[in-house]
Amino acid sequence: MARAPTSPCLTIPRKSNGTRRPSAVYETPAVAVEALLRAEKLAARIWEPAAGRGAIVRVLREHGHHVVASDVFDYGGLDFVGDFLAQEQMPVGCDAIVTNPPFMIAEPFVERALELAPLVIMLLRLAFLESERRCHILEGRGLARVHVFRKRLPMMHRDQWAGKKANSGMAFAWMVWLRGYNDGPTIINRISWER
Repeated sequence: MARAPTSPCLTIPRKSNGTRRPSAVYETPAVAVEALLRAEKLAARIWEPAAGRGAIVRVLREHGHHVVASDVFDYGGLDFVGDFLAQEQMPVGCDAIVTNPPFMIAEPFVERALELAPLVIMLLRLAFLESERRCHILEGRGLARVHVFRKRLPMMHRDQWAGKKANSGMAFAWMVWLRGYNDGPTIINRISWER
C-alpha cells in the first residue's frame, strides 16, 4: 500500500494504473490563509483552481473576496469542474490565482498560472525554491515575495484519516509572483500562522 503524502496540500496521488484518485484531499489549514491575508493585499476577484472541498475559498470569502472555485474533481460547492492545466483563460473578472496546488504537479501548476494570471500566489514547500529544473519559473518570471512560516503549519491529514493528528514535518511558504516584477531580488518575509 502506498504511503499517504505528509503535506496539507490538495494532492491527487496516482493509482498503480496511472489514473488520479479523487478521494485524496489534503485541505489547507485556515490559519495559513489568514496569515496570507495579513501579509498580502489580495485582488477582489480570485480564482482557486485546486479548491477541493473549499478550505482556501471559505476563508477568502469570509474576508469579502469574490472567489471562483474549481477543481478537476467535483467535491461539491464548485463554480465549475475542469482540469486547471488545460484551461486557456482566467474566469471572467478574476485578477489573481491563489491556491495550494497538488504536490505531485506543483511545477506545471505554477507554470500554467503564470501564463494565465497577473498575480499568482501558491502555498508550496519551501524546498520548491531549491531546484535548478525550476529556474524558468523562479528566475525572471516575477517571483516578488516568499512568505515563509516561522513555525511548521498544523497538518491536515487525508480525508477521513482516523490516525493521530500531527504537525507537518515540512516547511511551507506562500510564494507570490507579479507579472512584470523586475524591481530587484525576491523579498523573503517571515510570517506566523498564530495571531
